[in-house]
Amino acid sequence: MGKASSLLFPASSRFFPGQRWVNISLRTLHLIGLSGTGYGFLGNGANFNWRVFLLLTILSGSAMMLISIWSNGIWLLQLRGQVIMVKLALLGLILVQPLYHAELFITVIVLSGLISHAPGNTRYYSLFHGRRIDSLS
Repeated sequence: MGKASSLLFPASSRFFPGQRWVNISLRTLHLIGLSGTGYGFLGNGANFNWRVFLLLTILSGSAMMLISIWSNGIWLLQLRGQVIMVKLALLGLILVQPLYHAELFITVIVLSGLISHAPGNTRYYSLFHGRRIDSLS
């Protein structure tokens, strides 16, 4: 594996001090964003500024995604990473196609529940490799 490859796909996953607490904090912000977005879309939020919460959801999710990619780019090749990129695209689509905001939002929630609670063999499955992958070596 070349130097560029080893930067994206290190032999073992990287971690930084406090990474767990950063992820917990980002996940908490993400849940706040999802809750506010859900209220705006599904509750009586007609006069509610759901865009701020959607932006919080997108930004916190993107930050968690970047940490996962930095830790080990194999995340990009696994179903868990690919589903999250689809979710991010769907959330972004809400901003340009607000007519379907509730349907897109519910789809994101369903995908979240399915992939986060799926067995490891599903979450770590690679469409590119046709099997579960835990490393590239």
